[in-house]
Amino acid sequence: MPPKRVDVQVRAGVEADLAALTDIYNHYVRETAITFDTAEFTPGQRRPWLHSHPQDGPHRLLVAWDAAGGVLGYATSSPFRPKPAYSTSVEVSVYLAPEAAGRGIGTMLYKALFAALESEDVHRAYAGIAQPNEPSNRLHARFGFRHVGTYEQVGRKFGRYWDVAWFEKPLD
Repeated sequence: MPPKRVDVQVRAGVEADLAALTDIYNHYVRETAITFDTAEFTPGQRRPWLHSHPQDGPHRLLVAWDAAGGVLGYATSSPFRPKPAYSTSVEVSVYLAPEAAGRGIGTMLYKALFAALESEDVHRAYAGIAQPNEPSNRLHARFGFRHVGTYEQVGRKFGRYWDVAWFEKPLD
């Protein structure tokens, strides 16, 4: 039975989280095709990413944290595309520490993220999910995302090509 998450809290990400956030992301860089980055990052290299997610506005970084285990995961809303007409669309993602998977922390993070975005001028959320990734597909479906298309063999990592399924969620 997974450990209870009674003491897990969600808050905005801060500079002190940078090393833990980088470690979590680097796990996915090294071990999975969930991200198409192929080289690990240092905390210094990830600092601009951290600072591109302020505590308010449409581009957020929320961290799940507990006193016993520290940072357990994070969720972000980031610009969907750089052109101005896309400003009311965001791309969202969740990354969990490996030991935090299956504890409902991704759900907790997304609940907090979408609640925070309710007061923002955001019309749509998008998620690109490298396939196969059934846990992420299910998480997004629970939050009202619907599959809108798949880019086939769009990324190459670990010597093979991967598809990315795109999901969309109305936010207003």
